Amino acid sequence: MSEVRSAIARARTIVVKIGSSAVTDVETGIAHARLDALVDALEARMRAGSDVVVVSSGAVGAGLAPLRLRKRPSDLATKQAAASVGQLKLAQAWDASFARYGRTVGQVLLTADDVSNRAHHANAQRTLAKLRALHAVAVVNENDTVATNELRFGDNDRLGALVAHLTAADALLLLSDVDGLYTGDPRKPGPDGQPARLVPEVAGSADLDGVIAGTGGALGTGGMASKLSAARLAADSGVPVLLASAAHADRALADASVGTVFAAREHRMSARKFWMRHAAEALGTISLDAGAAEAVVGRRRSLLAPGITAVSGGFSSGDVVELLAPDGSVCARGVSSYDAEDIAAVLGRSSAELPPDFTRPVIHADDLVRT
Repeated sequence: MSEVRSAIARARTIVVKIGSSAVTDVETGIAHARLDALVDALEARMRAGSDVVVVSSGAVGAGLAPLRLRKRPSDLATKQAAASVGQLKLAQAWDASFARYGRTVGQVLLTADDVSNRAHHANAQRTLAKLRALHAVAVVNENDTVATNELRFGDNDRLGALVAHLTAADALLLLSDVDGLYTGDPRKPGPDGQPARLVPEVAGSADLDGVIAGTGGALGTGGMASKLSAARLAADSGVPVLLASAAHADRALADASVGTVFAAREHRMSARKFWMRHAAEALGTISLDAGAAEAVVGRRRSLLAPGITAVSGGFSSGDVVELLAPDGSVCARGVSSYDAEDIAAVLGRSSAELPPDFTRPVIHADDLVRT
């Protein structure tokens, strides 16, 4: 067994993201037999000594049958109506299934703002930590009933990766209706006429050469593209990932011997830098000249005002902004020390020409993260 699989198998704290198709059915709503099988596997892992946080998709899918909807709706209002019915059904199902083992379940509903807003982010972190301390099983989902198209995680795969970092998890498991990462759709022949092959381990970008990832299915919003993105996000932050089928949850949770694993970066990213890079909403941009871009990205220096060529957005001091290289690409993110209008007022000035109150770097090196 590879070192990555061994690390996932012995992980003390794990986040397990469950796809919609694993717990819901278009015809019946909650797929109780499949959900019970998942809880059996989760319980076995917990009895082996691991703390488990569940990120469960399926609120919209669980609300379809009670509302006599035959397919996942496309408009926001109907999605949120289905989620308002399905969220209750889903929470009750998880609670009833874990109750077979005497476990208490706590539901945690998050919006993208709860993760992008630093204060909300810290509060969500404390809530999840306290549930674990009280020996309750946290079941997390996006709050679909209030989230808008403009303020969403996009899919629960990304939410799973963010929760893995929020909880300082040792591993992330993404369980759905696919049994791993393939070079293409395993149900169809590739461009060369050959079947897609399973990628057992991703240690770096080179292992993804030739991989074609598709979008979601009938019940969910994800798909292989979102799973691949979430796995790379978590691995980049220092959390190893297993992507496997929910039908093989027992093996995935027992010894990580199925699916595809993603190796984590060697050094775990700090919570603050992870928030800046992956969770916070950027409220503006700062364009850099070549010298400033090289200093910030290449030498990890603070950003000084003379290296700025343009400012965009109405951000304030303390907001996260994106830094643009001379070619317009995003090269870094950071927390601005000044309001946008104050930075705009000193564009083109040398250090000697700056006003007396402009003494700090625009973004300190400790508040910068490369993208």
